[in-house]
Amino acid sequence: MTSHRCSACGNRTRFDVYDTVRRKRFEHADLGGDMTVEEEEILDRTIDRVVCRWCDSSEAVVTDQRAVDTDR
Repeated sequence: MTSHRCSACGNRTRFDVYDTVRRKRFEHADLGGDMTVEEEEILDRTIDRVVCRWCDSSEAVVTDQRAVDTDR
């Protein structure tokens, strides 16, 4: 899990996250031609920039990567 904090204004809840994602998707087209994504796997994700929504700062944003126990 990733959390962000803006050290300029104290914001902990509102951020614009710009990222680059490489993914594998299973797309299914029905007979009418409508496409739906049935499976998606994120292969790689890079966070390019995080911008605070309160003060528009990107230099003051601190990102914290936390390990999450998914067995709970």
